[in-house]
Amino acid sequence: MVAVPRIEHRHVEVDGVRVFYRETVPDRADAPVLLLLHGFPSASHQFRRLMDALGTQYRMIAPDYPGFGHTAVPEGFTYSFERLADITEGFVQRLGVERFIMYVFDFGAPVGFRLAVRHPSWIAGLIVQNGNAYAEGLSEAARSFIALRPDVPGDADVVRSLLTLDGTRGQYLTGVNEPALVAPDGWTLDQHFLDLPGRREAQLALAFDYHTNVERYPAWQEWLRTHTPPTLIVWGRHDPFFPEPGARAYLRDLPSASLHLLDTGHFALEDRLPEIAPLIAKFVTATRQPS
Repeated sequence: MVAVPRIEHRHVEVDGVRVFYRETVPDRADAPVLLLLHGFPSASHQFRRLMDALGTQYRMIAPDYPGFGHTAVPEGFTYSFERLADITEGFVQRLGVERFIMYVFDFGAPVGFRLAVRHPSWIAGLIVQNGNAYAEGLSEAARSFIALRPDVPGDADVVRSLLTLDGTRGQYLTGVNEPALVAPDGWTLDQHFLDLPGRREAQLALAFDYHTNVERYPAWQEWLRTHTPPTLIVWGRHDPFFPEPGARAYLRDLPSASLHLLDTGHFALEDRLPEIAPLIAKFVTATRQPS
């Protein structure tokens, strides 16, 4: 018999935002819960294959942030990482989830670490996949991006250049040794959402707000040192924005973390799912064991 998970697609209202999410229904009612926090410029659909692979074993919940995917926001919504965290916090509370393993990728790291600082008791463990929280994890390209400001002529155009089809495709393929393993569906769907009315303005606002994440790195590192959550790090080592030193830096505060460097780029799940899924399954099983 082939095990195929039941995956439901729903919306929930949070502070005027109609949050879309997808959720697996595992075979056991007491299955571990995983909160999957997506990155830029993607949405919860980036976790579809992972949910297919592990969804019969775990309750996997993947929301779309405001300004991404199928989530709808009211007119006048203010886009910042703090507000993304506010909505994600409310989303978790609306679902009544009190403890989970948190998967953070790219934008998911600043959203997720804000949640962790606000609610340490929620976090049963961390899976970090190219989600940066250290200065050494910023490439020169990333530092240049973070330095952009809305009042500097030309800076908005630099951000807009990343929101094109070429820019989106490049995020998926840069650093990938076997491009044939990366389906074009991901960047095609991402671009569809980026081209919707109001989405580019949302991404501009978030780009210019990214420096607030770097300013919080010391607080997030202190949280890691204080709470020492069980942590699995899987990292595409050829990521042009968040290079390998960012993965290794976690070991400074989490020396017991399990680190796996993969020979790929930013969107590691696209071509390295056969390696990542078993690592996650092993990690979740170990995390559930008494210490």
